[in-house]
Amino acid sequence: MKKRILFTIAFLLFVVPLIKGQTTYSDDFDEGILTAESTSAYSASLSSNNLLINANGTAGTFSPFIYTLHNNGSDTSVDISNQIKLFIKVKGTSNPDLRIDIQDQDGFVTNLSPLSVRIDNGFTIYELDYSANLQDGGFGGSNCTQATAPCPVDPSKVAFVQFFVNAAQGGYAGTIEIDWISFGEPLEALPPPSTFDIRYNQVAYLTGRNKTVSIAAQSSFSNQTYTILDSSDNVVLSGTTGVSSLWNDSGEHIANVDISEVDAEGTYRFQIDQEEITFNVSADGYAELREEAFKYYYYNRSSTALESTHAGIYARPAGTPDNVVRVHSSAATSARPEGTIISAPKGWYDAGDYNKYIVNSGISTYTLLAAFEHYKTEWESLQYNIPEQGGDLPDILDEVLWNLDWMLDMQDPNDGGVYHKLTAKNFSGRIMPAAYNLERFVVQKSTAAALNFAAVTAVASRIFSDYESVKPGFSAQLEQAAKDAYAWAKDNPAIYYSQGSGTPVSDITTGEYGDNNVTDEFQWAAVELFITTGENTYRDDIDVNSIGGGTPSWPYSDPLALISIAQHTTSLESSINVTAANNTLLGAADQLRDRVNSSPMKITMGSNDYAWGSNGAVGNQLIILIRAYELTQDESYLNAAYTSMDYIFGRNGTGYSYVTGFGDRQVFEPHHRISDADGISAPIPGMIVGGPQNENNPDTGDCSGSGVSFPSNLPASKYVDHWCSYSTNEITINWNAPLVYAMHALDFYQKQAATLSVDTFEEASEIFEIFPNPTSQVLNIKFPVSKGSSDIKMYSIQGKKILSKQLQDSKSSIDLSNLTSGLYLVKITTQGRSYTTKIIKQ
Repeated sequence: MKKRILFTIAFLLFVVPLIKGQTTYSDDFDEGILTAESTSAYSASLSSNNLLINANGTAGTFSPFIYTLHNNGSDTSVDISNQIKLFIKVKGTSNPDLRIDIQDQDGFVTNLSPLSVRIDNGFTIYELDYSANLQDGGFGGSNCTQATAPCPVDPSKVAFVQFFVNAAQGGYAGTIEIDWISFGEPLEALPPPSTFDIRYNQVAYLTGRNKTVSIAAQSSFSNQTYTILDSSDNVVLSGTTGVSSLWNDSGEHIANVDISEVDAEGTYRFQIDQEEITFNVSADGYAELREEAFKYYYYNRSSTALESTHAGIYARPAGTPDNVVRVHSSAATSARPEGTIISAPKGWYDAGDYNKYIVNSGISTYTLLAAFEHYKTEWESLQYNIPEQGGDLPDILDEVLWNLDWMLDMQDPNDGGVYHKLTAKNFSGRIMPAAYNLERFVVQKSTAAALNFAAVTAVASRIFSDYESVKPGFSAQLEQAAKDAYAWAKDNPAIYYSQGSGTPVSDITTGEYGDNNVTDEFQWAAVELFITTGENTYRDDIDVNSIGGGTPSWPYSDPLALISIAQHTTSLESSINVTAANNTLLGAADQLRDRVNSSPMKITMGSNDYAWGSNGAVGNQLIILIRAYELTQDESYLNAAYTSMDYIFGRNGTGYSYVTGFGDRQVFEPHHRISDADGISAPIPGMIVGGPQNENNPDTGDCSGSGVSFPSNLPASKYVDHWCSYSTNEITINWNAPLVYAMHALDFYQKQAATLSVDTFEEASEIFEIFPNPTSQVLNIKFPVSKGSSDIKMYSIQGKKILSKQLQDSKSSIDLSNLTSGLYLVKITTQGRSYTTKIIKQ
């Protein structure tokens, strides 16, 4: 039911003759007439000379609130053809997307390429230029039909403004507050464009770790004064930037500010020029994000309902049971002919769609299993809010088991081959799992699928062997499944999956995950099977010299073999050349560490790394650095990893925090069907989106009618937060996995560092003179004469002893020039008492 609301009070409304550069229509609601039309989902009122639109959460999708242009209460239209711009000063609760269409007197609406803004709880002036968007797509609700579309919208007789709040989702509950609206020119001067954009870790900087803020500008700059204030407005640090450097990947000029000495937990403000940001320092600033990143997998479980006990507002009914799945003609055998019905429930939805793919499950499931294998004590101590919490298995293994069960069902028991994917023939619409009703198939077996399967099940077998009492026989089942899949791959070494005309799967249009080079998968699978079984048949297939370095990805698994070799060096060194394998991994880590130290942005990413899913590459680069630290105990690798984590949380080429639900500049519109269709304005938290990419992926699909374009075509900035941008804003299981791994690994080292808490010691700087601090070369220590000889030890923040010596003189100097830059703990023991302090090596 629609209602029409008319509030009539004497007020001033401007409708002026059309003169370029002037306001052609404005409404500031100061003394108020309001004409508005909507469903019962919205109510309008005037308060404090502003228009309030209150939404009760019952609005359907694409349900508008319509504002009618008027002249002293009488409906009117205006000519905006010489300045086709709308300006609005608006704010709203819960950060909604506000789509704004204009409608002419004949009923045609600018909905073919709609414009929208993301509003927050502070008033902001927005400018919307409709000059290239004057077309009606014939989507209903106007006089334009599909047969006549596109229909022109006449800018000479604009009569209505339509507001859609979270248009594709509906269900918005909150308040939109509009201060004023105008056509032609704004009623207030627009704020001047910012000279600087502050890029920083929007989640938290960790105590005891290097901390960097990056200042970005469109032109070069130097010697800009900055100030850091604590929550009591005390200045805790100030200084000037150096000379900026051009970062070619974004076309910006960057200056980095080292704020590592701001190390007390708290909230701080960083100010430069007219810009200010707020940042946090915390010993465990990633705790909530770690849980949500892990729970991403629970939120994306197939074949089950999510209960509010565990999913909260994201609870949903079950969908895609996958207990009636047909064998596609491409996968048919005599034992399982075309149309045979099999059951393959569970698993995780792979990405923004509802299909499940073995190849991408390979690296994803492995990364989670490796996280557990490498940091078992960390994971055994954690409990997350999933249905299996508190059971006999660590929560991470319970979650992995949900996917392993599905993977096992994807193996043909008759020959050991593995189906490439479980899918419908086409992608579904923007619906919830419970509404999904497409017929599902398992399609062609492939060599890549068999080898990914073999590697993962081999890893899982050795891990679950420790839980035989919980899962009797499961480890043996996994080992046999791995052997059978590997044998099938050896017998079928070149069965490549490819879609398109003339292929056995020409009627399938969902994600391909095609891989025509499986030499790396053969090495990875052989390594994992040899580690698990110790059988020579797999050792003989390993060629360490052929295993490449670099960063792992779903089509490139060589580094996964290196990671496992490094983890099992002791047990393997008598059988294979582990030194060569470890040197290859370290070579890759060296390049990443050196890039962090030399990059204008202090990140691991190089110009060629901005491929599809670049944020997943960042996570995998972090893993390489972390494993290099484990191999060598060289803290320069670990320092590079902590510094590089900033990239994911905002210190990057766009200023976005790329994990949903976290940061000041958040991602709100991921390409994720559940988040799009669940009627909740905020997406499921903890999902990392694909990120900028420099490949030729124009997002022509759903974006073709959305009026969305990339703000830049430079690799580090080619990103847009919009549902339609599947090449930059989709989510996937293989991008979240390295985020989960890296965050828990770094938490492990952070906890180690906490064991050296200086709280249990007296502060050395109150007894001794220690200078300069920070230092780049020499550290001087001046002792009170009465203290006599002293013992000095220096530790890394991870607790590793770096230096130990006896000092006799009242003033001593220690050469630190060979130390890696970072934060260190100094412990001085004299006359039976210990004193500590922190020093920074620049």
